[in-house]
Amino acid sequence: MAMLGLPFLTHMDGFCAKVYATEVTVKLGEILMKDIVSMHTEFKQIYGPGESEFPDWMRWENLEKLPSKLEEIAAGELGVELNAWMPLYSAAHVKDCVKMIHSLKYAEETCYNGAINITAFSCGTEVGACNWRLNGQGTNLVYLSASVLASTHATEFNFQALRKSDLLLCSDLSSSSLDSDPAQDPNVGSSVYSRKDNENQEASAQSLISADESREEMEKLSFICSVVIESVRTGGSVLIPIGRPGLILLLLEQISACLESSDVKVPMYFISSVAEELLAFTNIIPEWLCKERQEKLFSCEPLFGHTDLIKAKKLLLFPAIHSLDLLKTWEEPCIVFAPHWSLRLGPAVHLLQRWRADPNSLLITEEGPDADLSLLPFMPMAMKVLQCSFLSNLTLSKIQPLLKAMRPKRVLLPEELRHLVPSTGAALPYAVTHYAENETVTVPIPKNNAVVEITAEVASQLQWKKTNQADIGIARLIGDLSIQQGKHRLLPSRDDPPPQPKPRFFWGSPDPQILLSKLKEAGVSSSIETRSAKAFDAHITEPGKALVQVRETSTVICSATEHLASLVYSAVVSTLDGV
Repeated sequence: MAMLGLPFLTHMDGFCAKVYATEVTVKLGEILMKDIVSMHTEFKQIYGPGESEFPDWMRWENLEKLPSKLEEIAAGELGVELNAWMPLYSAAHVKDCVKMIHSLKYAEETCYNGAINITAFSCGTEVGACNWRLNGQGTNLVYLSASVLASTHATEFNFQALRKSDLLLCSDLSSSSLDSDPAQDPNVGSSVYSRKDNENQEASAQSLISADESREEMEKLSFICSVVIESVRTGGSVLIPIGRPGLILLLLEQISACLESSDVKVPMYFISSVAEELLAFTNIIPEWLCKERQEKLFSCEPLFGHTDLIKAKKLLLFPAIHSLDLLKTWEEPCIVFAPHWSLRLGPAVHLLQRWRADPNSLLITEEGPDADLSLLPFMPMAMKVLQCSFLSNLTLSKIQPLLKAMRPKRVLLPEELRHLVPSTGAALPYAVTHYAENETVTVPIPKNNAVVEITAEVASQLQWKKTNQADIGIARLIGDLSIQQGKHRLLPSRDDPPPQPKPRFFWGSPDPQILLSKLKEAGVSSSIETRSAKAFDAHITEPGKALVQVRETSTVICSATEHLASLVYSAVVSTLDGV
């Protein structure tokens, strides 16, 4: 769903960032964005395009008429966010946006600017949804987004590919985690504070994935279906705004099965400008679905049940609510799947206005922080409202044993979880850092030695010289440094070798007594003034005034004449190693 806001960024002047998403996410996002544009176009055809880009509802006199919560969302505190509103994007913006996205398959590796390898792995939440792993030179980072351990339609959560990261950023944890009490949750307590190592962490995490979450989700769907059947039996209609595509497909299957078993005959309508395209696409993506769905492909069954429903004319597809074919076949009571889930555009708005006074009719929405706000324009409302909560992210009791199995070195958690998972005092196998919105967090990253590959041609030209340290050698080389696919390589130089002899490079610090001896051999009189264990000054009096300042990281020669400076320089470098 986050992709629906991407065109606002991509059509801004100066936007040049690279955008990565899975292939299915790109296609589903494009379909849903086209639907939004279509609904907005219809809105403008009915109500007019307006004379300016500043809508009438944004004027202060009209904002003050809104409920306080809506006014706060629209204008922010003291109205400072009112100028942040932007006109909705167009079909051209959507097309340009999709062109800018680099699409990937699961586990397909791509390289960003030759330095960072980026890979997407399934997270189980929705078809095409993913977590990300970023591998750099010696360091890797994992972004753990909204994930579920068991899915009834999408590819299951692949946690194995995210193991042993240097840094793991957790976001979109379940809101229930924020209100939980670790003292009352034995799973959380044992995960956070136990000092015993889990010898079978991998098996423990795998058991979490094969737990009862999918069964719980099916029980929720069964409950929704029972409420739907009850509503249509009493003569009411049911409106289901389209949200997550996978969830809608599951509801279509379950509701049709319940209608069949209960011998209730009511029509089901899917009203959307992209209805046919969306449902057709979901039946040609088996590799993005769970194993149970993939097995249907080999038994020549449709991946989802809506294919048979459409063939049997139990599910009717229409592009718009004013479609002539829809008006000819319209019957009530009925069950309607229609956009828009925020209840501000599209067929759902018209149907809600039609049924809101019917106490037998039913509106099914997904729980969220703004779910009640979406209904404010339709109040007072006699229509029943069923707000459902579906698995869309991990709870704290699940993520703690999962993190132990994933074995990151450091975990970033939201600031709201500090009281549950403190950054100090807890016996965790990983370090914890908390982050907050609009704040920069400095995260220590372990320093790993960078690896550079040297071609055989370059390596054969190296002339090694031993240093004072027996295990270290040094050599000069000429080559080109190449950074590709996150790997550093030294290649033969494409330039001609320099005609002049290469100047020597020196390292180390002069020994004071050896330096005195070398200066004396050159006919230079000097004395040593010790500054510290690793620093001294050599004062030169004959054949002229000069000073040599030797420090831990540098040696500086100060002289009034070039001839004397040259003599002193030769004496200093004769005490050093060089190539």
